[in-house]
Amino acid sequence: MGRETNAVRHVFIIGSKSIGQYGGYETFVDRLICEHENETSIKYHVACKANGDGFMDESKLSGISNVFRDNAGNVIEFEYKNAHVFKISCPNIGPAVAIYYDRAAVLYSISYCKKHNIQNPVFYILTCRIGLFIGGLVKKIKSVGGKYYLNPDGHEWMRAKWSLPVRKYWKWSEKRMVGLADLVICDSVNIEKYIKSEYDHPNTKYIAYGADIEPSIISDDDVKLTSWFEEHKLEKFSYYLVVGRFVPENNYETMIREFMRSNSVRDFALITNTNEKFLEELDRKLGWKKDKRIKFVGTVYDKELLKKIRELAYAYFHGHEVGGTNPSLLEALGSTNLNLLLDVGFNREVAQESALYWTKDSGNLAELINKTDKMEVSEIDEYGYKAKERIKQYYSWEFIADEYLESFITTRVN
Repeated sequence: MGRETNAVRHVFIIGSKSIGQYGGYETFVDRLICEHENETSIKYHVACKANGDGFMDESKLSGISNVFRDNAGNVIEFEYKNAHVFKISCPNIGPAVAIYYDRAAVLYSISYCKKHNIQNPVFYILTCRIGLFIGGLVKKIKSVGGKYYLNPDGHEWMRAKWSLPVRKYWKWSEKRMVGLADLVICDSVNIEKYIKSEYDHPNTKYIAYGADIEPSIISDDDVKLTSWFEEHKLEKFSYYLVVGRFVPENNYETMIREFMRSNSVRDFALITNTNEKFLEELDRKLGWKKDKRIKFVGTVYDKELLKKIRELAYAYFHGHEVGGTNPSLLEALGSTNLNLLLDVGFNREVAQESALYWTKDSGNLAELINKTDKMEVSEIDEYGYKAKERIKQYYSWEFIADEYLESFITTRVN
């Protein structure tokens, strides 16, 4: 890559697997870069995975340039809008690969700053994986005149998918990484309150995650949409929808069980990553295959198609109970009129009066489904209006990108 100047603030973003692919951080990085595409006061440097789960596939991005390849012909660096993107090759070491990846990305970024004589960089690390190494890494960051910012994500240490030893490590790592951060940026008011009360950190800032309310560019009769509907035997406004990772803390099992209990004549479409072994296990537990309304429809990576599928859903389920402001919730509020959310603080903080709420108590969600099935169109439209107003006023990408720009540009180096 060409020699960098010091007339701009250089921000190294570490922790996203890729840009613009399936995932919250991946979407966040893409939108931040897009909003600041013509911003001359800032330059982004984004770490991505070269291989493994969620790796960066640059063929999915349009408009890349300055492509650099290794001796084997693999892309290792490129420019995308206002970002220099570099790819980190990771060994196949199981779950620990995330820790390896973050640490390697920080070390690469530090060496890049030295090589290009970059002054006063900001290192923005997403989530709290590398507490084991953060002390030494912060010393190296300071040695190049840098600042270390952290986004702690949600309560990773509470996620049911982790074993007890792993959860203990997450909690310890969070404490270490928060304690050494120059600034902790939280995408949820509840997370910021937790960071302040748990660690008494003097420098925190709330900057939400973003979404938009622009309708999909895909028309109702677009062949992409009609083919997808035909393939999965769905019709517009005839299905409930959920989109996200199939992990325990997102409460898919509860949603499926309760939907099966309901009297709804509509379908339940689940856009999620899963596998046959898991589905068989779930069927043994719930017997969902006997209910023709339950439809696992795979993943949808076409953003406009996914937005259109949201728009044409009768209602959207959101069962996340761990974490901060969830991207799929914001996208649902921006696209789907009727949203049924698990009643936890994070979800109420975002949607407030623009959604309906359910609990994990037996029969609670089934009862709500029966009720919403009979709602008048005018009542559903009113919820949709309120939801879009929430997004417009508090979660627009333009507003959020401006908040980040201010945080990055006004960095003071001691």
